[in-house]
Amino acid sequence: MGSSPRRQALTLEDYYAGVVARDIAVLPRALTLVESIRSEHQLLAEQLMTRILPHTGQSIRVGITGPPGVGKSTFIEALGMHLVRLGRKVAVLAVDPSSGVSGGSILGDKTRMSHLSAEPNAFIRPSPSAGTLGGVARKTRETMLICEAAGFDVVLVETVGVGQSETMVAEMTDCFLALMMPGSGDELQGIKRGLLELVDVIAVNKADGANRQPAEVAARQLERILHALSSQPDESPAVLTCSALEHKSIDEVWNAIEQRHEKAKKLGLVEQRRRRQSARWMWSIVDEQLRNAVHDSPAVAKIREDLENKVLDGVLAPEAAARSILEACGLKVGKT
Repeated sequence: MGSSPRRQALTLEDYYAGVVARDIAVLPRALTLVESIRSEHQLLAEQLMTRILPHTGQSIRVGITGPPGVGKSTFIEALGMHLVRLGRKVAVLAVDPSSGVSGGSILGDKTRMSHLSAEPNAFIRPSPSAGTLGGVARKTRETMLICEAAGFDVVLVETVGVGQSETMVAEMTDCFLALMMPGSGDELQGIKRGLLELVDVIAVNKADGANRQPAEVAARQLERILHALSSQPDESPAVLTCSALEHKSIDEVWNAIEQRHEKAKKLGLVEQRRRRQSARWMWSIVDEQLRNAVHDSPAVAKIREDLENKVLDGVLAPEAAARSILEACGLKVGKT
């Protein structure tokens, strides 16, 4: 038996034309290109990202977070189906900092959102297994821009992890939605720990059956706490209840997101936020590339084991070892 024919390599023009035309044969290959760690692929990906930039920025970027068990996948599918029925084109992306460590199923999201994944105007892309949160989030941002260039006008970015991943998702979206559960005090503590600084809309999910009344109570409690904690009560996050399982009030949640986005857009805040995000992403890429260059340096490889052993034995301070590593890469390190 002969080997299967090798796929023809695509040129920059092939990738560009395929993305802007939303060619379903080219789009996944473009996303695989930007997720690749091979140097030749990264160079081509950078050229592609620069080429598609004029076609980006026309979507509403929504970050979505919530504790385990809150029904995020069910909610995202319900919201996605609602948007598709409105004539929108929806891309769902995930930021999962554990993907590179746990080796979780990359088909998990598509399996959980089977109805949405079957829609021609919807696209679901799991996070790449980049091993570190920064790497995953950077690839997710590039995926988001490619999806925008392909004509998806709503991008839903799901944070699978907690803490830093929430901040990462907030740093690449226009509006941040937090899903909460009825009858739990955890969400109140979460807001006190800093979610208030990120969130624009809160939806208490699972407001159905016996949970309907507890969901309403939780929503009112959240509103009171948010007003008390906010320095500008009029700008407090919108708080709603919904049932993703029964597809109830999903439209109200979307209306709240859209209203927030439109108000921010009219005030010029969306454009300001995106400009700041781009600058921060530039420096995050610099940090990542420097870290990779240090780890891949032949000069560092020669001294790495010796320095690690000295640090482990307590005969060399980590600061001194770090200085030796950076100087081996030709980086001049000033006094801190």
